[in-house]
Amino acid sequence: MSCPTITSAVAYLQPGYRLAQTGRAAAGTAVRAVAATGGRTYTAGPSGPVPALLPGPMSEDRVEYSLGRDVLTPSQLTRRARDLLEDEFGLIWLAGELSNFARPASGHLYFSLKDGGAQVRCAMFKPKSSLLRFRPADGMQVLARARVSLYEARGEFQLIVEHLEEAGEGALQREFERLKALLAAQGLFASERKRPLPSHPRRLAVITSASGAAVRDVLSVLGRRYPLLQVDVVPVPVQGKEAPPAIVLALKRVAAAARHDVILLTRGGGSIEDLWAFNDEAVARAIHASAIPVVSAIGHEIDFTIADFVADLRAPTPSAAAELLVPDALEIRRALEQRAGRLQLLLQRRLQRHQQQLDRLLAQLQARSPAARLQLGRSRLDGLQLRLAHALARSQQRTRSRLDTLQAGLLRQHPRERLQRLRLALANRQQLLQSSLRARLDARQGQLAQLARALHAISPLAVLGRGYALLQDPASGRIVRTPSDTTAGQLLRARLADGELNVRVEG
Repeated sequence: MSCPTITSAVAYLQPGYRLAQTGRAAAGTAVRAVAATGGRTYTAGPSGPVPALLPGPMSEDRVEYSLGRDVLTPSQLTRRARDLLEDEFGLIWLAGELSNFARPASGHLYFSLKDGGAQVRCAMFKPKSSLLRFRPADGMQVLARARVSLYEARGEFQLIVEHLEEAGEGALQREFERLKALLAAQGLFASERKRPLPSHPRRLAVITSASGAAVRDVLSVLGRRYPLLQVDVVPVPVQGKEAPPAIVLALKRVAAAARHDVILLTRGGGSIEDLWAFNDEAVARAIHASAIPVVSAIGHEIDFTIADFVADLRAPTPSAAAELLVPDALEIRRALEQRAGRLQLLLQRRLQRHQQQLDRLLAQLQARSPAARLQLGRSRLDGLQLRLAHALARSQQRTRSRLDTLQAGLLRQHPRERLQRLRLALANRQQLLQSSLRARLDARQGQLAQLARALHAISPLAVLGRGYALLQDPASGRIVRTPSDTTAGQLLRARLADGELNVRVEG
């Protein structure tokens, strides 16, 4: 098989080959292809092999063949299409109807936006979907702020939604913020104008829908907590165009009647459109002008209206408003029972103090009567007599004790007694003297024996008894200690243990 030229080498590439690296093959170079099966190599051109064509999928990088064709991979195509879409559109607003809505466990939202002629796939990821103020559902008309993009893995056109709101909510929200800023600047929200609520109201006006759940919740809580309260329900529409003027009229009539201690303006939850009557400027100014304190309880805890900011107190729900307006009758009863107990205790203590004071006054009165004074004198006389008897008895006892002491002393001074005591003392002293002399004699004898032993130990006689001799000069009596003390032919006396010898020095 002859080697083809570079221009014909492509004819030998079967499906399943790919370029090993990006680049353009120049004319005159060799082309080497390795089959997907068998591993055979084909070479073309006079200059040797070029980058290999290996079996496998196409590289994600751009490939330009020497034939002049510009070939894209699917990944390259979808990426370029995505970049073009995102660069061209950026962030857009899109209105449509929700369909195919899904919320998996990941928290992301997947749905389609459609109108009469088309639909677009959309994705809203958890960091954004967690900020939604409503619950999306199929069939809702919504307004989405999104980025136009393309899902590369499947080549599907889609929107990445950054913000989602119910249709019409954006304009209403802007109007809400405008009116809120205006009324705040005029001082309608100022905390210093908020009036305190009565702690135990006697009469309450509830401005709400007569058929809504809010009025049932309010009446149920009020009946349970404070049945003494008189409640007047003022029925008004709470949504729609006719609601704001009806609410304003009800507020003015209740304030003009001046029969109520507090006003409750309430309704149940709903969308921003449902609650819009309570964002009306006329309603806000009517609340501000009311001479009676106004409590607002509009919608759920997350719902805020202009009426909430103007009212003297805002409650998160109608039931919570009822609990804030009145005390608990059971707590009042317990408080009254505690106060009654304390009052009874105070009365008992006061009666006890008065009784003690009365007893003291009666005792003083009785003490000042003649009979009492006579009895007191008798008691004193009896006491003096008793003290006198005790004093005489103690005096006799002291005299008797002293006499016994003197008698004993006199007996001790008798000559016979003294002589006997002296004899006993002399005998004791003689015994002590004998014992002392005997002890001293024994001690002296012991010392003498010890000295005798010591003297014997150093006596020359004891040394002589062991075979030694003592040499003396008979003329001078001097003891000879060394040979130098003698001269040849000198006569010496040798003293032994049992006698003496005369010896002569030979040399």
